[in-house]
Amino acid sequence: MFYWIFQALQESSIPGVRLMTYLTFRSGIAFVLAMLIAIFIGRKIIQRLQLMQVGEIVRNLGLEGQMAKKGTPTMGGVIILISIIVPCLLIGNLANVYMLLLLGATLWLGTIGFLDDYKKLQKHNKDGIKGKYKIIGQLGIALLVAGVMYFSPNMGIVPNQEVVDATTNRVETVIYEEDEITKTPQTTIPFVKNNNFNYDWLAGWMGKYATAGGWIAFFLIVMFFVTATSNGANLTDGLDGLACGTSAIIGVALLIMAYLGSNIIYSAYLNIMYIPGSEEMVVYLAAFVGALVGFLWYNASPAQVFMGDTGSLMLGGVIAVAAILTRKELLLPILCAIFYVEDLSVMLQVAYFKRTGGKRIFKMTPLHHHFQKAGNAGIDAIIQRPYQPVPESKIVTRFWIICIILAVVTFVTLKIR
Repeated sequence: MFYWIFQALQESSIPGVRLMTYLTFRSGIAFVLAMLIAIFIGRKIIQRLQLMQVGEIVRNLGLEGQMAKKGTPTMGGVIILISIIVPCLLIGNLANVYMLLLLGATLWLGTIGFLDDYKKLQKHNKDGIKGKYKIIGQLGIALLVAGVMYFSPNMGIVPNQEVVDATTNRVETVIYEEDEITKTPQTTIPFVKNNNFNYDWLAGWMGKYATAGGWIAFFLIVMFFVTATSNGANLTDGLDGLACGTSAIIGVALLIMAYLGSNIIYSAYLNIMYIPGSEEMVVYLAAFVGALVGFLWYNASPAQVFMGDTGSLMLGGVIAVAAILTRKELLLPILCAIFYVEDLSVMLQVAYFKRTGGKRIFKMTPLHHHFQKAGNAGIDAIIQRPYQPVPESKIVTRFWIICIILAVVTFVTLKIR
């Protein structure tokens, strides 16, 4: 709203009008506004949830401090949703397709999570909507994002072209042809000299239909990453501040990637593809990070509110969508390794338990609970190493540190080739 008002006032002599044309200014305002909304409106929402007796349902699993969480207000993801959406509506360019897709993913996945939380509270147990319906919803937004990227004329890339010195055989500069915006399904891959990867390569055996096959492969990749990342964030949301903190760190990394990819100078420096029009993602991601920082004010240990599936399903899905829109989805296995390890720990535990008739690889899953529980399992049981539970706050802090390291490594992969 304010974005268009200031755009209309560009020709006037009102001081400060031009500030809204600067991406860094609008992003900074989005961050601060989202954080303040989460802090000040969040308090009112928490009080309202307490009055409505919307408390967390806790099963006694023998974890330290677990039962103390019983009755803590849940569905706090509503705070995150409001804190993201309001700044974007106020200072975002709502004519930008990247902004619209991110807002759409936020509302879509937030609604699925809200329905899941509501059903759990209605039944007074941990059984929300069936898993297959959540998967269908996640696949739906993935198909929508991939479909818009395929059909929209405003969503293309400008491939980076290396100029190599014939004498030294070194890359002297990187150039972009402004009129060479392409719709090919290209992405960025790590540890490769020319780190553009075209999904057409996977369908080379299809001959003249290779381009169509490349887009089909792209659609499948998008569906996989949206589902895996959304569910991974959902599983990570088990300790105070864990999912919120890790998502904020990942959000900062994606914000930097979006800024670099939308700027032709920085894109050339990193030798990555230039994505015209994607600068509006920086505004959204600034609001995303600001909302999480504000929510962490109440979600840090001991938590005054839990985000529930309303927040966690949305966070992972939006992270995946943002990476896909910046053509960095193949960097997600590094950047979001914590989410995927949490996913994998549950799948391995269930498969091993069924195959061995009751044996376990981990003392408990998702993985963060393994460190909370005393006793032996897996490798600890084999070597008979006594294992003491780790305090919750220490587990969360260590996961944050690992997430920061993974974010740094993700950027390093763009220069190590």
